[in-house]
Amino acid sequence: MRLRVLITGAGSGLGRAFAEFYAARGDRVACVDIDGERAEETRQRLAGDGHIALQADVGSDASMAALKNAVLSAFDGIDVLINNAGIACGGEIAHSPLADWQRSININLMGVVRGVREFVPLLEAQGRGRVINVASFAGLAGAPGLGAYGVAKAAVVALSESLRAELHPKGIAVSVLCPSFFKTNLMKSYDGDPNGMLVRMASHLMEKSDINAADVARFAVTQAERGVFMLLPHKDTRLRWWLKRWLPEVYFREILKYVEKQQRRAGSGGKTR
Repeated sequence: MRLRVLITGAGSGLGRAFAEFYAARGDRVACVDIDGERAEETRQRLAGDGHIALQADVGSDASMAALKNAVLSAFDGIDVLINNAGIACGGEIAHSPLADWQRSININLMGVVRGVREFVPLLEAQGRGRVINVASFAGLAGAPGLGAYGVAKAAVVALSESLRAELHPKGIAVSVLCPSFFKTNLMKSYDGDPNGMLVRMASHLMEKSDINAADVARFAVTQAERGVFMLLPHKDTRLRWWLKRWLPEVYFREILKYVEKQQRRAGSGGKTR
């Protein structure tokens, strides 16, 4: 069966990697991005035929409603919804600008809510389908300095847990993807100081990652199709998630040491002291 797959944030990075993975195995992909030209660039890269490129802003109710109409005109429905679009931000919770909170909640969380509200009813009507919500290990880590980003991603995890319970009786599977750092262009959406410690630390960890966006997309799809809910593509985060659940105080001490170590590395240009 050739699946109809809708991916938000498909103009680059992980969204593009998802599109390429599905297209390579013969599925049809709706590439959605806030930048219509980038969505079209992704569409042109895809193997096979029948793909479409659409412009939409997940931060806008009207834009997402219009997206549903456009998708129905082209595909007459979908089989897989991937709520991937997101932006970067960070900082200490008490000192992050309110604008960062509003922007992160509106896009990183409400963007997922809008995707669910517009497209899950289509899956319910046909009695089958799959939803993959892209959160982040930042939503599980409880680490310092993640600010509005970590809170919004944690909310996406909670949303996905409830959605899974709601949709399971209706024949629809739900998974949540929580990757750590990998090579992508997420930091291009970061509004803060481009030379700040957070950016240097994130850039260092992305660069040293041993997996890329294609690896994350392949892992997410194959594991989701096996029925896995919590998708953790990095081996070290699987260990940390286990540690946090069963030995939370040990995890707390370890996460403080880990963050301090990464901050030292970022401050010294990536060299270990």
